[in-house]
Amino acid sequence: MIILPAIDILDNKCVRLAQGKYETASEVAGNPVETAKYFAGCGAEFIHMVDLNGAKEGKPQNAEIIIKIAESVDVPVELGGGIRDMETIDYYINNGISRVILGSAILKNKELAQNAAAKHGDKIAAGIDAKERKVQTSGWLAGSEIDFAELASEMAKIGIKNIICTDIKKDGMLSGVNLDYYRELKSVLPPEANITASGGAKDMEDIKNLCGLGIYGAICGKAIYSGSLDLAEAIKFTKRHGEYGNIETV
Repeated sequence: MIILPAIDILDNKCVRLAQGKYETASEVAGNPVETAKYFAGCGAEFIHMVDLNGAKEGKPQNAEIIIKIAESVDVPVELGGGIRDMETIDYYINNGISRVILGSAILKNKELAQNAAAKHGDKIAAGIDAKERKVQTSGWLAGSEIDFAELASEMAKIGIKNIICTDIKKDGMLSGVNLDYYRELKSVLPPEANITASGGAKDMEDIKNLCGLGIYGAICGKAIYSGSLDLAEAIKFTKRHGEYGNIETV
């Protein structure tokens, strides 16, 4: 398992939200570029980024600073938020973004998701954000009746290998991860699927439990910024225990 430290950009600033609510935004780092360099210095193998303005508006809003961040580090960057057409996907991939996350697009435009996977392969990820199992879109401002596991299975079938699943109620709350979500995804997705957990990770106990599930990655944001999780320690642990790690889980 790998740790993906998170940088969420709102109005060119590095912020964190609680449960995806924009009104809770608080600036957590003074300089997003220096934050990315710090993460790289801790040994991060991938950096997770979100254009929060883009997610809300449905089109890129912070592309300039995001590309600058990606150029500043020798660590691959994945990006979500406001990516809803092939032109935007191509633009980001051609400008140094290693993996593009489709969120609202996978629900509203499944043909785009399928075409993107066919064109870019592993550079495409499906971002599935759920609240009480139901998928949310448009920066988590719009709901649906689609079950998260059902959508994940559908995305795997059309060729998207990377599945990022967020429990919105846990996100930014430091309340621990929803292990049941990721156990379920492990049971319904093919073995080759890369499952990334997002939302709620607070300390090394969560990292150990997620590592024990044998998933691909864990996105960590507020825990790093608040100091409840030492990023360098977490990265060393996951590297030491390999991809799956012989760790007991709760």
